Amino acid sequence: MTNPQNFASHTPMMQQYLRLKAQHADILLFYRMGDFYELFFDDAKKAAQLLDISLTKRGQSAGQPIPMAGVPHHAVESYLAKLVQLGESVAICEQVGDPATSKGPVERKVVRIVTPGTVTDEALLQERQDNLLAAIWQEDHRYGYATLDITSGRFIISEMADITTISAELQRTRPAELLYPENFVNVALFENNKGLRRRPLWEFELDTAKQQLNLQFGTQDLMGFGVEKATLALRAAGCLLQYVKDTQRTALPHIRSITMEQQKETIILDAATRRNLELTQNLSGGSENTVAAILDQCVTPMGSRMLKRWLHTPLRNLDSLLNRQQAIAGLQAYHFELQPFLRQIGDLERILARLALRSARPRDLVRMRHAFQQFADIHAILDKIESPYVKNLQSRVSTFTSLQTLLEEAIVDTPPVLVRDGGVIATGYHSELDEWRALAAGANDYLEKLELREKEKLGIDSLKVGFNAVHGYYLQVSRGQSHRVPIHYVRRQTLKNAERYIIPELKEYEDKVLTSKSKALAIEKKLYEELFDLLLPHLSALQTSAEALAELDVLNNLAERAETLDYRCPILNERPGIEIVAGRHPVVEQVLSEPFISNPLDLSPQRRLLIITGPNMGGKSTYMRQAALITLLAYIGSFVPAEKAIIGPIDRIFTRVGASDDLAAGRSTFMVEMIETANILHNATEQSLVLMDEIGRGTSTYDGLSLAWACAENLVSQIKAMTLFATHYFELTNLAEKQEGAVNIHLDAIEHDDTIAFMHNVQEGAASKSYGLAVASLAGVPAKVIQRAKQKLIELEMLSTLPANKSIDNSQRAKVVEKTIPPAIKTLEELNPDALTPRQALELIYRLKEMVK
Repeated sequence: MTNPQNFASHTPMMQQYLRLKAQHADILLFYRMGDFYELFFDDAKKAAQLLDISLTKRGQSAGQPIPMAGVPHHAVESYLAKLVQLGESVAICEQVGDPATSKGPVERKVVRIVTPGTVTDEALLQERQDNLLAAIWQEDHRYGYATLDITSGRFIISEMADITTISAELQRTRPAELLYPENFVNVALFENNKGLRRRPLWEFELDTAKQQLNLQFGTQDLMGFGVEKATLALRAAGCLLQYVKDTQRTALPHIRSITMEQQKETIILDAATRRNLELTQNLSGGSENTVAAILDQCVTPMGSRMLKRWLHTPLRNLDSLLNRQQAIAGLQAYHFELQPFLRQIGDLERILARLALRSARPRDLVRMRHAFQQFADIHAILDKIESPYVKNLQSRVSTFTSLQTLLEEAIVDTPPVLVRDGGVIATGYHSELDEWRALAAGANDYLEKLELREKEKLGIDSLKVGFNAVHGYYLQVSRGQSHRVPIHYVRRQTLKNAERYIIPELKEYEDKVLTSKSKALAIEKKLYEELFDLLLPHLSALQTSAEALAELDVLNNLAERAETLDYRCPILNERPGIEIVAGRHPVVEQVLSEPFISNPLDLSPQRRLLIITGPNMGGKSTYMRQAALITLLAYIGSFVPAEKAIIGPIDRIFTRVGASDDLAAGRSTFMVEMIETANILHNATEQSLVLMDEIGRGTSTYDGLSLAWACAENLVSQIKAMTLFATHYFELTNLAEKQEGAVNIHLDAIEHDDTIAFMHNVQEGAASKSYGLAVASLAGVPAKVIQRAKQKLIELEMLSTLPANKSIDNSQRAKVVEKTIPPAIKTLEELNPDALTPRQALELIYRLKEMVK
């Protein structure tokens, strides 16, 4: 880019641009020129590439052509939305001076900065997803973390003791924009994220942070929020708040408090568990076939966002969970009645944020008015519900009758998008505005009479009155009749087939009309700003109501889901263990075309390790995941997909399910598997629910078996966590005989000839056999390959059963063969493995093993 210090060689307008750009060097500058926002130099090149718009040149400055790209001001929102999604920030520079009185370039200044984490415009946000700004601070191996949802004012901080926990938190919150100090060590934590902002160290200074926060909340200290000792998190919060003030350039009255999130208050889910359980995002990165996709039928966007927060932060407080259960039970008889009124509430939470920032548009106020109009009906329905918690929510929803009346009187039914378009304030609200509007409205009658009078007086039937922005009002006459125009008509414009004229009377009236329109618009803008002044004193009560209505929407939604999907209320108690009768997987049962086969689960201190065997595709992974999801749903207060569920205390849910290479970090499948396994073994407790699927399969058979055995043994004997351990290592089933608390269960299958039927039924005991070749056949592996595999299976298994220094003589072999294969074949040398069914082959191997023993 051209050196901004060398201003003298540039035109005055480019000097102005460069000075403004120097203040916002790291972000794109949208510089308003007439009906366009223009970008110059490197900004133009970058925007042309990102937005797929034309890159042109504008004259010269300092002897060089100036690269330029631009977007129309009326379509700017769509371009901003695209840039924000790409993680870019934009400074919006407007003309604030009057062109009529300006000497040189019109005065311009940056009026707002749009960044991914601070956007509040409806067009730039995904309505059913939180949009978070976050900041992070690191000291030694500990981390401070702060998030702010500027669209709700929700300001949360937390502290983490290790990299695994902060990694899980970043994955849970998925900030749209992340601020980090310039000396941050573990940048690999988030280097692939969009919206990263490197900030100077002084922005994280602790005393400045406390001062900023006290100033924001109007407090002497932060003791009342219980965050005084969270120094690492406060550093992050201070930087975050300063950044928001810098970008919004206005007061932030909706940010009224700060909350410290304690890990002990929620069930901890690490990043792998969130990914494997597919809560709000599936393994492909989409939102289809996730828990949220099934559970979220909320009728307000703010309810939908709250439900997703609940899914990611299951509570451990039994009182809160019982309140939710009680509310869902109370709402079940009324959910269909309540839904239509809640639907009309819309996204009140985000409208209030725009109100607080004084950026709410006329249609936001109409939506707010429409929401207020539903409150009486909502209260009438809630009056009928006996649940104490529903009554508590109802008490937090005020009626705002006076504000409803104000908005009904002040705003027209269907206002334009922007105040500057005029016609927002209703007739009858302000007498002076009505007078000026009447003057402007009277123009049509006057102009029609003038046109008729001049036509008759001059006998020119082509004469008509018109208006355009350049020439104002004019009288137009066809070229053929222009010779009949009187001398006091002053020619203004010549067209191909017509002439346009002005007369003193019309010019005088034009001045009057334009004056009345500008006066009316100025009064409208002033009245609109005054509406903010009248509404903002009620902001705190409005936010409380919006939050209560969002929670009511979530609970009402869960009541509807429980009834529609046949979910039952779980029993939560302090006795360790999980007992589930006829449990189902909430997502799989909805996507299956055939009925889902439900299964029980019994975990207790006496049955704390379930070793699960059975064929591939038999349902082991589904069974394990459904156990975790039923537990998680119970701990958000929801009813669950089971006939009965009794669930004891849970502090963490771990999953080691499936794996793939992490190529970006240079990790193999096995490495990923071991890192996740190590995390479980270090952090699981007696109150943890652990799902382990196929541990050790990423390495050689004996290494894998040894690792799986050691992990299972550690979980059952040392950690004593409640564990579901799926394995193909059949030898692992012997652990049940050696370790107290270890139990074998299996998923059943029936084999007939070369085919296999998966029963998906969980049975006690170990699986009787493996079905690998039958499953391969089902999957479409060629028949020749399957037959060869049978042959190799026999050879390998026979070899593995015979000690190196011992062989079986022919008479012994004959006895074995005689019992298992057709009588025509007397020795193994004569045996053609292709002639055996898998059952015969496995029977042969079994008998050989028995004989060797």
